[in-house]
Amino acid sequence: MRRMKAIYLQSPGDIKVEEVAYPQRGENEVLIKTRSLGICGSDIGAYMGTNPLVSYPRIIGHEAAGEVVAVPEGETELAIGDHVVIEPYVYCGECYPCQNDRTNCCENLTVRGVHIDGAMSEYFVHPRNLVHKVPKEIPWNLLAMVEPLTISMHAVKRSRVKAGEYVAITGSGPIGLLAAQYALTLNAIPIVVDPVEERLEFAKQLGVKYTVNPVKVDAINEIKTITNGRMAEVIIEASGNAAAVRSSIDYVSYAGRISLVGWPKSEISLPTALFTKKELDIVGSRNSFHAFPESVKLVGEHKVDVAAVITKTISFEDVPALVSDIAAHPGNYLKVVALL
Repeated sequence: MRRMKAIYLQSPGDIKVEEVAYPQRGENEVLIKTRSLGICGSDIGAYMGTNPLVSYPRIIGHEAAGEVVAVPEGETELAIGDHVVIEPYVYCGECYPCQNDRTNCCENLTVRGVHIDGAMSEYFVHPRNLVHKVPKEIPWNLLAMVEPLTISMHAVKRSRVKAGEYVAITGSGPIGLLAAQYALTLNAIPIVVDPVEERLEFAKQLGVKYTVNPVKVDAINEIKTITNGRMAEVIIEASGNAAAVRSSIDYVSYAGRISLVGWPKSEISLPTALFTKKELDIVGSRNSFHAFPESVKLVGEHKVDVAAVITKTISFEDVPALVSDIAAHPGNYLKVVALL
């Protein structure tokens, strides 16, 4: 039986390059040779055993780009050798969200690298309808950033950001920084809020005019000054930090909108009376849908600088060691991409 290499997570803390069975392509699936992979926070959570959605053993990875090796019979748009990215959220198509074009939050959702084996392998198969052809001139390392950009885009879209609005983004990790850049493409005004001064300086280098360090200043008064007393019309909560989630209700304007894209580690007590007093729109934001073509365009045209968010590019064989180091020193990294 033909074998291939994969990043195999036997159990929390036990990660290695392992030989596994070569994938068998189903009737409506595309066989893809992996060329680039992003390491996501959910991969680190899987390694640490803190991601409750992951089952073991598991081949991890869902931020992937590659080259088409085989296509379904009768396929007319994809050809062998095409460059592609994958939408890793495999939905059932039958539940209430799916029937209402909300496949990103399918009741029976299976995500590559989480519920089912992921793309951190030399080859993998994926449903044809979730494979997107991309221009060959886009470098492989940038294509690994298409999926995380869609997460940020979806969070911004969920809050209906309009040109001229102030968008306070709590958390300056990859999702927060990409959300700030996407807000700029909509001619909105991002305000990045984070306690790490180096991250705020980096946000400024990406074109963000306003940053707030809630440890050093009164963040509420600072945002009030920036917004001429209104407060931010939109909050994108991208950290999952309990204090940041609570503060978002103070940072947002009356009649404002809050989009929750960060994943808190536990339940958070919130002053629900303020939801009513301010008449807030508060939405969750999970995964993305209908966002990949736009994300590919933004990356290809350099309208969002995804390269700036890549801390390091490594080889496939170095992934286990880097996953371990990111888990131990998360502040040292934004995004790491592996090339095959």
